[in-house]
Amino acid sequence: MTDVRYPFTAIVGMADLRLGLLLNAVSPAVGGVLVRGEKGTAKSTMVRALAGLLPSIATLDGCRFACDPAAPDPQCPDGPHAGAPSSSERPARLVELPVGVSEDRIVGSLDLERALAEGVKAYEPGLLAQAHRGVLYIDEVNLLQDHVVDLLLDAAAMGRSYVEREGVSVRHAARFLLVGTMNPEEGELRPQLLDRFGLTVEIAATREPAERAEVVRRRLAHDADPAAFAARFAEDERALAARITAARDLLAQVELTDAALRQITAVCAAFEVDGLRADIVMARTAVALAAWAGRTEVLTEDVRTAARLALPHRRRRNPFDAPGLDEEQLDRVLEEHAEQEPQPRPAPADAEGPGDDPDPEGGPDGDGPQDGGPDGGGGGRAPEPSGPDGPPLEPADPADGPDGAAPQPVPAQHPSPARESAPVAAGDPYRTRLFAVDGTGRGAQGRRSPAETDGGHTVRARRPRGRLARLHLSATLRAAAPHQVARGRSSRALVLHKDDFREQVRQGRESNLVLFVVDASGSMAARQRMTAVKGAVLSLLMDAYQRRDKIGMITFRGASAELALPPTSSVEVGAARLESLPTGGRTPLAAGLLRAHEVLRVERLRDPDRRPLLVVVTDGRATGGGRDAVAQSHRAAGLLAAQGVAGVVLDCESGPVRLGLARTLAGRLRATTVTLDELRADGVASLVRENRPTTNAARKAA
Repeated sequence: MTDVRYPFTAIVGMADLRLGLLLNAVSPAVGGVLVRGEKGTAKSTMVRALAGLLPSIATLDGCRFACDPAAPDPQCPDGPHAGAPSSSERPARLVELPVGVSEDRIVGSLDLERALAEGVKAYEPGLLAQAHRGVLYIDEVNLLQDHVVDLLLDAAAMGRSYVEREGVSVRHAARFLLVGTMNPEEGELRPQLLDRFGLTVEIAATREPAERAEVVRRRLAHDADPAAFAARFAEDERALAARITAARDLLAQVELTDAALRQITAVCAAFEVDGLRADIVMARTAVALAAWAGRTEVLTEDVRTAARLALPHRRRRNPFDAPGLDEEQLDRVLEEHAEQEPQPRPAPADAEGPGDDPDPEGGPDGDGPQDGGPDGGGGGRAPEPSGPDGPPLEPADPADGPDGAAPQPVPAQHPSPARESAPVAAGDPYRTRLFAVDGTGRGAQGRRSPAETDGGHTVRARRPRGRLARLHLSATLRAAAPHQVARGRSSRALVLHKDDFREQVRQGRESNLVLFVVDASGSMAARQRMTAVKGAVLSLLMDAYQRRDKIGMITFRGASAELALPPTSSVEVGAARLESLPTGGRTPLAAGLLRAHEVLRVERLRDPDRRPLLVVVTDGRATGGGRDAVAQSHRAAGLLAAQGVAGVVLDCESGPVRLGLARTLAGRLRATTVTLDELRADGVASLVRENRPTTNAARKAA
């Protein structure tokens, strides 16, 4: 059965996403679009539908790199394309990048064995070559390793891909429309990577029942008969494709006046955007907007829309900031720098422009609800993100307040017979010491613990495991040298066999799973103390974000422990959980440690290469669980130590008289003890011992 794409014009709502994609189709120089939104909002459906609207491209027959017959790439690995080779037309490709993709699969691979033994450049094109002059789509871009995202964005910015291995170099053109999608709940991209995307769009599912019904109605109709559904929107698709082509043709005639350029730079300066990339992207976007509207001059409205698409993701100053833009401030800046605008100039009469319709959405009306503009329904633009709002408070019984204190309000959603204090704000975050798991791991590339990685420095050589990717040249030559006479070498060229080749083993740093076990009991409820503790955990969360770690959080108070945050890459969610954390009740320390033991057991099955780092935040008291609460907590700590879990105990005890209970707990865990005062960075990196199993058989296995 032929795969029939869902029509672009059949998608209901999402005006900002529709506009962002169309502007990139008109002018790929805008730099791509990053789509941020919750799951199930048709992000992928709309991106895949866009490919069917792009104009067909002419390519040279036999060229694996889609060279344009009118201007072949002089550095094409399949070139030179001399004379007048035959050509043909084909649709623009949509190339999808899987999450677990390797670097060689992206940029292509060189057969180093043939290069050394036969002296030929045997190059297999990668996904960047396939996407040339088409669309490169990255679903869940925030789950890719940072060096892979860097590589993709470098190619998108330069329009060219480079492959270099041991002095063998290949390069080819790689110009494509870059689209990435992500769910912020699964973790953010670094600000440096966010900045490399031209535009960003926030989307959310519509809350309007009529529109939701129309979405379901159309999806069911498509699934029942894809061909008939596509035919129903075929005329709309052709009209939109023609408008894209006309806007592309008009693009070179659009004038960016000095007045419009001053507005653009004033807006970027007012919002304190780092660097000048935002100014350039806004200028290109405003020009594309004018061409899309069929005009040859950029207006203030184009600048306003360009700012709304190009600036929100460039406003983040730390990992806990949500992207956003103050539109009232934007309007003030535009008014301050506005000049008397000229009347819009239409496209020349002899040019087949996209028409005078200024509607930037461009989609024709469907059978159901109107798609809506950016301020309308349909989830076109998600509301500005806000910080976590705590649960509504209601008066508490006087008996519920802490001893000797005024009654405290109790969150209405979490009634508890135990004494409970309202959440207190966290202290300001600061730079913390580095805690790294000792030994050498094999986890995903990051910035915390030593590990064998694709990056880093070369520490030794070994025989290849699978396809040779990183040749260790000197080790290969040393392995082949003793056999040259026996192999009948008769010239200056070495005689190499497959067994001679050696690959590099590189050591860099990996990311870890940092699991926080936070004491939220009454002994931690003193307001100044909890503010300091939350500030310390917030600082460790920021450190985990910068080191590309996954994080999880367990809290314990009253009679039980709760997995407040399952392991995730989203430190923003972790910060929100921490901010709303109430305190009070007894201290079930054993329950918290046992819950940590279970969480780590499950995560070890899911991702065996990611080593855990346990961070226990407590004063060491254990009062929940009966008379033997202390013994129970020691037994639970012994289980974690026997599993080989590296740990840090953050000792929160304060006051002139200290019992040292947290240090005793650390001894049971075989963990490092750090006080709140010692947590701040002092230039010293702490290697946290990865506990080894104690039996002889286990030692041999390790």
